[in-house]
Amino acid sequence: MYGKTPVEFPKRIVCLTAETTEIVYALGVGDRVVGVPGTAVRPPEAREKPKVGGFTTFRLDKILALTPDLVLAFSDLQKEIVRDLVRAGLTVFATNQRSFDDILGTILMIGGLIGRETEARALIQDMQDEVRQVREFSRVWPDRPRVFFEEWDDPLIAGIRWVSELIEMAGGRDIFPELRDRPVAAERVVDPAEVVRRDPQVVIASWCGKKLDPDRIRARPGWDQIAAVRENRIYELDGADILAPGPSVMGGLRQLHEIVQAWMETR
Repeated sequence: MYGKTPVEFPKRIVCLTAETTEIVYALGVGDRVVGVPGTAVRPPEAREKPKVGGFTTFRLDKILALTPDLVLAFSDLQKEIVRDLVRAGLTVFATNQRSFDDILGTILMIGGLIGRETEARALIQDMQDEVRQVREFSRVWPDRPRVFFEEWDDPLIAGIRWVSELIEMAGGRDIFPELRDRPVAAERVVDPAEVVRRDPQVVIASWCGKKLDPDRIRARPGWDQIAAVRENRIYELDGADILAPGPSVMGGLRQLHEIVQAWMETR
């Protein structure tokens, strides 16, 4: 009779991004993950799962062959594969987090979808507690360095909203705070001459998987006038620690805090 079959949470999950993979594992049900993108590196055991593509290039046939009952996706950058998966009859949940609070909300929503709301709320609380500790530590600092975060080098793109927020949590001042509300990278392109004018005291780069070349930064016209360049305060953060909008941003926060603290110790 209809309605007699027990209803269960998804048992076969395909994740299309590194952060959704990390979230599912962090909530204790990594065994349900049957497919991940090639960008998934955390936790290490996730690397052993079948690969279904990259961040924007996926094999529909590979995903369908895994017979998932839930696919987790992210942002408009994956809209084509989301469309194809929905057309194929699969259940897809696509998030579009842009702020730190959005990240926390995404963890809670995914937790609810997979029957791990309690675990999700505990993870969120841990993240909020750590943010509170970092803020309290940096609150007593007499000054905050001007920080420029570049998400890409050509064209020069400033950091997305959650990165700007993490910089402030860590005790710095984002030199382009007015761009944080622009979700599309093309809307955060900045003029290198304007960076010179705003004179960051710290430059942090995370070029979406491309290796940082500090000499290229130093060689930009006029950038020898920037305090960060003169004082050799050019740093690289792994995109997995700062640009994947999931629990791993806490690692990015810790590194940002250490960078700002190192600057403070020289004042």
